[in-house]
Amino acid sequence: MATALDLGILRDQFPALNQEVRGRPLIYLDNAATTQKPWAVLREMQRYYQHDNANVHRGVHKLSQRATESFDAARVKLQKFVGAEHSHEIIFTKGCTEAINLVAHSWGLANLKPGDEILLSGMEHHADIVPWQLVAERTGATVRPIPILPSGELDLEAYGQMLSEKTRLVGCVHASNALGTINPVQKMAEMAHAVGALFLADGAQMLAHGRVDVRELGVDFYAMSAHKMYGPTGVGALYGRAELLEAMPPFQGGGDMIRTVSWDGTTFAGLPNKFEPGTPNIAGVIGWGAALDWLGGFDPEAIHAHEMELLRVATATVEQIPGARVVGTAEKVAVVSFVMEQAHPHDIGTMLDQQAIAIRTGHHCCMPLMKSLGVPATARASFALYNEVSEAEALGPALLRVAETFG
Repeated sequence: MATALDLGILRDQFPALNQEVRGRPLIYLDNAATTQKPWAVLREMQRYYQHDNANVHRGVHKLSQRATESFDAARVKLQKFVGAEHSHEIIFTKGCTEAINLVAHSWGLANLKPGDEILLSGMEHHADIVPWQLVAERTGATVRPIPILPSGELDLEAYGQMLSEKTRLVGCVHASNALGTINPVQKMAEMAHAVGALFLADGAQMLAHGRVDVRELGVDFYAMSAHKMYGPTGVGALYGRAELLEAMPPFQGGGDMIRTVSWDGTTFAGLPNKFEPGTPNIAGVIGWGAALDWLGGFDPEAIHAHEMELLRVATATVEQIPGARVVGTAEKVAVVSFVMEQAHPHDIGTMLDQQAIAIRTGHHCCMPLMKSLGVPATARASFALYNEVSEAEALGPALLRVAETFG
């Protein structure tokens, strides 16, 4: 059964957290960029390379059989983790970005035409903007942003007014990487379906923080990233409804995604192989499977309660600093994005690094969002289940030092 959060035991599972930076114990608050990896993941990847290193789906020898079993098992684990109906609705990619590109370049190029519209939330990551702009240029479709309110929430009234028979697809982050805002994707998907449009959710920031059921949400596509949820980098996945994926043409060509090949033409394999050409990131997928097992060993409610306490403490701490302002006050995951009158976010990040506190600064691959908020960048502290309340509190004296230095 699920275990309670014992932070002492839990933190010992993360070797990267047990180090000093600039002579001080590391305080890692850049989890929205990437989470650290537990021993369970690192050892499983090492086990594959040491004992089962072979290609999957292509060998009859024992190593290939074992590697294939572990690889295929990870797909089933992810299917169950997100509530998909079938394991073949899970397509492994090299990340969330490739998952979105797959939808854009496969479904988009095959279905969009001049006059069609793609609606994207005003807080999208560049990974959900640029692919659709590229496809729009080739098809004559138009990309339109859904406005956001000063609170950091989407303007649902404006969204409803933008939806029309021209709308073919709506793309929206489930949780914003820049602000932490949790978007009402279930309601938004229902509204999109009412006008005949499809709905794509970017789940990169949500999967480590809350329960996700793609069928309950009613989304048509859901993009995922392993390294945001304690898994390895370089691997992600796309969930897509089977009937949509079956109708979509291949995104890339190569081995293992074919049924037959001749000089006269090629026929393609069924799902999921049709969208997984070449040798996959086998160790990464197996490591992700280990991360899913590890994360599934904790009570989601305990994770949520702990992270909300971290969010509360960090928000209150930042708000007490003279000249500091939290950006975005909507319901959110454990992300605090802020600015200071005295210092540019890059200066804030540099000074915090000198105090062994790792945060993220910049536009967070959300330049249109920053422009709409009227700021060039923000400083962002983002939390994971292994962070301690004392680490959130440590922002206080560190930011006071910034205020004093630049004030």
